[in-house]
Amino acid sequence: MNGSKTIYSEMVDIVSRYATDDGENTTSIDGLILGRRTSPTQLLHTSAQPCFALVLQGEKSLTLGDEVYRYGVGDYLVISIELPVLSQVTQASETTPLLGFGMAINPDRLKEVMGSANVARSATPPDDIRGVAVNKAAPDLLDASLRLLRLLDAPQDIPVLTPLIEGEIFYRLLTGPFGPRLRQIAITETPSNRIAAAIAWLKENFMRPLRIEELADRVGMSVSSLHHQFKAVTAMTPMHYQKQLRLHEARRLMLVELLDVGSAGYAVGYQSPSQFSREYTRLYGKSPLRDVGDLRLAPRGASTNLPQKSTQLAESGGPTPEHSLRS
Repeated sequence: MNGSKTIYSEMVDIVSRYATDDGENTTSIDGLILGRRTSPTQLLHTSAQPCFALVLQGEKSLTLGDEVYRYGVGDYLVISIELPVLSQVTQASETTPLLGFGMAINPDRLKEVMGSANVARSATPPDDIRGVAVNKAAPDLLDASLRLLRLLDAPQDIPVLTPLIEGEIFYRLLTGPFGPRLRQIAITETPSNRIAAAIAWLKENFMRPLRIEELADRVGMSVSSLHHQFKAVTAMTPMHYQKQLRLHEARRLMLVELLDVGSAGYAVGYQSPSQFSREYTRLYGKSPLRDVGDLRLAPRGASTNLPQKSTQLAESGGPTPEHSLRS
């Protein structure tokens, strides 16, 4: 226990020194993001990227569909595929900010580690294949994570040692309690995987009308199997997934590209302005006009619900479903 406290103390020290700004802080290690928040945040609509994330101080929550994951000190989060989520920092202050880090998951690298370490692929997929998981970090995983963070103080060692330590972290994850799910992740993120292919198509074509029969045929599945497997991974139906992609992009178009409400709705595939306004209000809690107006008036630097794509790496201490971690 004392050993774990010492590890956390050193990791907090490193992250505090390199994460100087509220939000996500990039590092000299490719794919490693440090997160810092000095106050609780509102619910943040974001796109969580595949990653491993660890909370070192403070607490967060992440919502996927109707499921809420909560995570705090010592919890790690794994996200296997890009997912639209709600993320929130629930415990943070100026004196004790939320601190965490996240490491991007490369599916090809995962499979490479599986092969070199002879990590067996289960003959049957795990019962739970949800694209989000939270658990307590074991000592071996903490040790490898600390050594990765220490590289920030030894930049000359980064090119040689980073791949080795990242491989060790993947190995610890693959052989840990979520190993079966992570092995599924390695498959899920490949182009040949049917659900991954469906998600990839939706991301590229969310503005087009969605015909479930055509999507199922495109990925080689029956309609019923597509619905079942898609919801098992994402906690939502393909239609709901597409709807969130559309509304997130419409919000970005209004705030960043300065499109008006009607133009933004049409640009993402809505033919009916009233339907767009109704579904937008259901997701964000305000009409498009009022929501965007409030966000534009928010003080500079305030924790707002701005549309963004997040690695869920750092802010969430790793992405955090309301089961546990990142915002």
